[in-house]
Amino acid sequence: MRDPRYDILFTPVKIGPVTAKNRFFQVPHCNGMGHAMPLAHAAMREIKAEGGWAVVSTEECEIHPSSDLTPYVEARLWDDHDIPALALMCDKVHAHGALAALELSHNGPTASNLYSREVLLGPSHQVSKYGYPSQARAMTLHDIREYRRWHREAALRGKRAGMDIIYVYAAHDLSLPMHFLQRRRNQRSDEYGGSLENRVRLLREVLQDTRDAVGDTCAVALRFATEELLGPGGVELAEAQDIVGMLAELPDLWDVNLAAWYNDSVPSRFATEGAQEPFIDFVKKTTTKPVVGVGRFTSPDTMVSQIRRGVIDLIGAARPSIADPYLPRKIEEGRVDDIRECIGCNICVSGDMTISPIRCTQNPSMGEEWRKGWHPERIRPAPQPTRVLVVGGGPAGLEAARALGQRGHDVSLAESRKELGGRVTREARLPGLAEWARVRDWRVGQIGKLNNVSVYLDSPLTAQDVIDFGAEHVVLATGCHWRRDGFGRSNGLGIPGLADNPRVYTFDDLMNDRLPEGRVAVFDDDGFYYASVAAELLRARGCEVAYVTPEDSIAPWSVNTLDYRHIRKRMAKLGIEAIVSHNIAGFDGSTLTLENEWDEQRTERPCDAVVTITSRLPDDALYQQLLLRQGDWGGAGIRSVRCIGDAEAPGLIAHAIYAGHRYARELQEPVTGEVAFKRHFHTADPDDLRRETPA
Repeated sequence: MRDPRYDILFTPVKIGPVTAKNRFFQVPHCNGMGHAMPLAHAAMREIKAEGGWAVVSTEECEIHPSSDLTPYVEARLWDDHDIPALALMCDKVHAHGALAALELSHNGPTASNLYSREVLLGPSHQVSKYGYPSQARAMTLHDIREYRRWHREAALRGKRAGMDIIYVYAAHDLSLPMHFLQRRRNQRSDEYGGSLENRVRLLREVLQDTRDAVGDTCAVALRFATEELLGPGGVELAEAQDIVGMLAELPDLWDVNLAAWYNDSVPSRFATEGAQEPFIDFVKKTTTKPVVGVGRFTSPDTMVSQIRRGVIDLIGAARPSIADPYLPRKIEEGRVDDIRECIGCNICVSGDMTISPIRCTQNPSMGEEWRKGWHPERIRPAPQPTRVLVVGGGPAGLEAARALGQRGHDVSLAESRKELGGRVTREARLPGLAEWARVRDWRVGQIGKLNNVSVYLDSPLTAQDVIDFGAEHVVLATGCHWRRDGFGRSNGLGIPGLADNPRVYTFDDLMNDRLPEGRVAVFDDDGFYYASVAAELLRARGCEVAYVTPEDSIAPWSVNTLDYRHIRKRMAKLGIEAIVSHNIAGFDGSTLTLENEWDEQRTERPCDAVVTITSRLPDDALYQQLLLRQGDWGGAGIRSVRCIGDAEAPGLIAHAIYAGHRYARELQEPVTGEVAFKRHFHTADPDDLRRETPA
């Protein structure tokens, strides 16, 4: 039974003409599936409803060809042909007693129209936001009337699809109503520009249009950004307070947050749980309507605190609902320690940014609900339980052991170190990465509840040990190590003189507390978070740090996880020098020679040490030794030996977790063919077949 302290989380909340059965609200979030993969999208949202979320929302939903977001894959309601895909989601969500919410959006100058080839629209003439070589034209009064019509018709389509809540979107710098609010985007001199009252006019009209169109049966929600952290050019808190005052009772629900996305879904390295409270706590004091807010909530105590203190009425979540779709049910059933807490790594965000189905470090079933039939809580029992030896207690090994145990196998997990977690444990000790430890802690906690999983620490194994163990299946998750020689994307033959230089360090050295001193160059040829974490660590230890990369920008892949701007600001604040477009040409222990990637000019600078963050090598020696002794497997009763995770191919923690989970799911299961998952296939519209093909 649930803890009575959390009873308030399960009280119903009336939202206009509909009622949420509890206070858990999955706010709109992108997923990389959208209109292109409606079956996968519906299945993913259904799991949220099944897990106890009272409201399950879509992502952005394009309302017209002039709001085309290609190459990003979002929801779409351009015309009636798009209704069935969203109706499918509604049916799946309603089957579990949840409300379905639809976020309508026209992105104006932040759209692309790469597919529709329509001209971009904006409050005023301006360049497109995301670097496309095009501009948006200033909307005429006729355009504004047309936009209002498009939005109204999309709302009606949403109602016909079965949606219970229809959003008006004015957040994240991604929608026309917000663009009209912004001084930097709205330089109009008519009734839609200038004064705050004029800039609010379109938002007010669209809210009223939506209420008139669907408000009899659907609630109307306003998603509104209260602060952009851009100064007078953006929406500022003081102005947002005036806007909320003007519109206080017009929507049925206020969904409030920060803009842009990188300020809203801040990685855990740069923001703690509930960090948005100072920017949204005024809203509930201004309106009688319910308020939903976000803050990467994973602790029910934090949730209750914000409700009881009058900050919000509903617990908004995107990332926590991805990491654990069953979060509400686990609180309700008194299983708080079973919550798979979000670590704030934003690998989920990278799915949308890379135009691929959503992924999650903590939850390997995310995005696989329809494709592979994976459920985050349930897993098919093994047809014939066997004895399995898992070698390595890092993320891949822990997840493999946990899921194998859940399936009913007799599992032994051998870890050579005196602690579990592998790279996760070591990385979690570095600046800002403490929540990485949740990957380890959740799995260790779940394994502790399984009587059929035994864990052996401080247990390095040889090939003979494995053969003598008596397991039928062996899975090796022995991790990897960082290279010292500079081999990577920019240096396919390595960098001469680094490999044997005692003043060259790796990320492993830093995690093992072997740190350089003095003037240090962190050489980043990887492009993600590692080098900036290393630089921050060394700066905190008193080093003079230069961040050197052959790339034209710092940590370029971190754009996909919304880290980039925060990394740059942190480095600037700490006084870490950034040197881009430069490779290392040589290092003799006291002098670092750099070469400009574009003009090949060389410069020298005094340097006491270099930290190379370039690429990794699998620690697969045990696997290779076992392969050489394959002739001994049969006599020892070994039926299979597999290598997974970083020991197979180094990657993200998310890759390692997925590898461990997939191994456990597929052990003893029949091979289904060359493609191990379902795909969406499209058939021709009969009407199209009857039409004459144009010349």
